[in-house]
Amino acid sequence: MMDDDSKVLKHPVRGVLLAEIGHQFAEPELLERALTHSSALEGIRNGRKDNERLEFLGDRVLGLVVADMLIDAYPQAPEGELARRFNALVRRETCAEVAREISLGNHLILGSSEDRGGGRQKEAILADGCEALIAAIYRDGGLNAASRFIRARWEGRLDKMASVPRDPKTLLQEWVQARALPHPVYEVVERSGPDHAPEFTVRVNIAKLASETGKGMSKRRAEQAAARAVLDREGVTEA
Repeated sequence: MMDDDSKVLKHPVRGVLLAEIGHQFAEPELLERALTHSSALEGIRNGRKDNERLEFLGDRVLGLVVADMLIDAYPQAPEGELARRFNALVRRETCAEVAREISLGNHLILGSSEDRGGGRQKEAILADGCEALIAAIYRDGGLNAASRFIRARWEGRLDKMASVPRDPKTLLQEWVQARALPHPVYEVVERSGPDHAPEFTVRVNIAKLASETGKGMSKRRAEQAAARAVLDREGVTEA
């Protein structure tokens, strides 16, 4: 009888993903866990785990490697400039873009209702899955393996970043001021997750405009995500 690990290695769909990420798992169950969304385990008590803890770790691994890349690429840049470039490279939208590049959505293990609801295309699920995948590679092959995957997918983005990105909150503030609109007001509408890995949901309210929400592992990142959501909706670019 084929054991669970062998099934993961020989699964034809997973094989396509392995080719995309360029890493062969010594512990294939890590890959399976990284692909397992919490919706797939609702009402199931069989010891399986979803990818939320890996997502928490992957966010930190991604941050470390991207920060190291920026230090090398911009040896004279001050901390503030590095921080703005960093935020643009590790934000949820960027992680979701990478997930789409490797067709990660096709490989996710979702609950039936989430699958029917278009979960394989949802930005948040894709971004979380990408971070979980990074953590799985890190746990299986170490920092060098995770760094190879991250650099292969992020170096091109870094190279294209000619100008220094502005903080989404600053850009939104300038945009509303130019239109004589009231200042954006940010409010925390939800805090979820354990103390060691909280997730904040922040709503930004601007009079005469529809509100938007954003999520992040800190209030600042959630505020930035909410501001970015308004900018994207209104078609605002940094140019």
